[in-house]
Amino acid sequence: MLKKITLLLLLVASSTAVIAQGELGPITITHGKEIEADKEKIVKIAGEANGKIYTLATKGKNFYIKVFNSTDMDLISVNEIEMDDFIDKEPVFEEIAVLNDKIYIIGSVYDRKNKINNLLAVEISEDGKLTTNTIKLFSTEVTKNREKGAFYFKHSPNQDKLLIMHASLFDKEEIMQYEIKLVNENLDIVTSHLERVSFEDRKDLEFTIADFDLTFEDDIFLVINESYRDRKAKKNIEKFEVHAFKKASDYNQEVINIDFTGKEVINCEMLMTANNTLNLVGFYSSVNKRGKANWKLKGIYSATINASSNEVTNLKFNVFDFETKAKLIGERRAKKDKDIPPYYSTHSLIEKEDGGLIFLAEYRQSIIGRSSGIGIGGLGISFTPITFFTNEIIVTSLNADGSVEWANVIAKDQKASFTTMSVGMYGFSSGSNFSVGVGVTVPLAVLGKGPEYLGAIPIYTNGELTVVFNDNKKNMGVTDIEEIKSLGNYNKAIPTAFMFNKDNGDITRIDPEELQKDQLILRPGVYHIITNKEYLIYSSRRSEDKLGRMIIN
Repeated sequence: MLKKITLLLLLVASSTAVIAQGELGPITITHGKEIEADKEKIVKIAGEANGKIYTLATKGKNFYIKVFNSTDMDLISVNEIEMDDFIDKEPVFEEIAVLNDKIYIIGSVYDRKNKINNLLAVEISEDGKLTTNTIKLFSTEVTKNREKGAFYFKHSPNQDKLLIMHASLFDKEEIMQYEIKLVNENLDIVTSHLERVSFEDRKDLEFTIADFDLTFEDDIFLVINESYRDRKAKKNIEKFEVHAFKKASDYNQEVINIDFTGKEVINCEMLMTANNTLNLVGFYSSVNKRGKANWKLKGIYSATINASSNEVTNLKFNVFDFETKAKLIGERRAKKDKDIPPYYSTHSLIEKEDGGLIFLAEYRQSIIGRSSGIGIGGLGISFTPITFFTNEIIVTSLNADGSVEWANVIAKDQKASFTTMSVGMYGFSSGSNFSVGVGVTVPLAVLGKGPEYLGAIPIYTNGELTVVFNDNKKNMGVTDIEEIKSLGNYNKAIPTAFMFNKDNGDITRIDPEELQKDQLILRPGVYHIITNKEYLIYSSRRSEDKLGRMIIN
């Protein structure tokens, strides 16, 4: 089972035929017809229903619904999204959802006068047009526009429900708040929960919602991490908890505490596996003499919980081995036992047949430059340069008991630079001592500008891991991180695959046997998982655009 693939990346050959096909290792890709009306660039594939594929596209500041035939992927219609005003404001687009055979557009509106953040949904007809069926999902009290928070979305594995979370900070009142709602295909509220956490007596409280998810059984789980200094006791208090809301228990809140001392959890990836076992995996840090986190990565932790009894059945902290550290920070620093910088975000968590897991974490950073503005017709317009970096990936195979079976590093060096008219697209992820570390994805507002070509896709089949990504053609045959050259121009990239030996993690690199001119490039931020062996994807190169299917053999 593959969890939360945050970036999808592959490059395949194109041809002049209506159906283009390419292969790389265990992957086969077929493309549909060329999209003639391609001025509206697809930025999200919502799903497949009613024999049609529903996608979200943009042109300028406007959003559109593009509908395709499922069989030949021929374009059926293009419809601009114009949600009706709410309190005299046009909603800000948030999400498109396909729940069974129903399609919804979701947008938010901040009510400045009443200090309410609203979330609205409008049903889309089968032909891709907005209906008059508008439903209010959230009406959440906040303090001001700057602290209005953000909405986060998780689709159920069965694709028939949507889990929505709103998180916000009440800085003056010294309160952190999050609210979750589970809605069905008719947008009826199945369950909801509002939590307010005070830090009035804990001025240095660091509160993180590390992950949240919905299982096949429609059970809800949130991973909560609290850390603060008890000044009277002169010690650091660490709370690492799972808040469970189970369908069988009428969604009453259950708190599962994971006890440990002398360490700090940095991030978390959650996955429900066989036998109703909840797995938590991520990086941890050591702490200083005062009990505060050093905020550098010491190693990988693995925790398992019996979701039926809420018993923590296993907890292990694995320190990075010398070979892995040497690849990441150099041999000299590794010999001095230096820790690893905290720039690695959880990427994917995969269940193995033997009950173990494969954990992938990718180096990610974004640099926001200084804005520059111009005046047009009395209006000030600001332009901000941004550079995304997605570099090496730490791959760790864990045994069923949480110990490390093997570890290796995928050597890659990628970046994309662009200019945007707004940096507000990142939404609310942190403020003071409150952070939300879930759903690290490429923002819709910047797709089409370059970041969608970065990253990688892990494919797990027949007990072996294959990771595919775009690379500089000068790196063909190279796996040593010290010799890798940067992928500067993603339009000139080649596809490559790193295959891992399931016993020891040794890497075999697969490069294309023949480089072809004008190859189609898949856009990694634009995909939809049908099953763990079938994906809907979007490929483009200059003015040529196509939808396709990726099949894992």
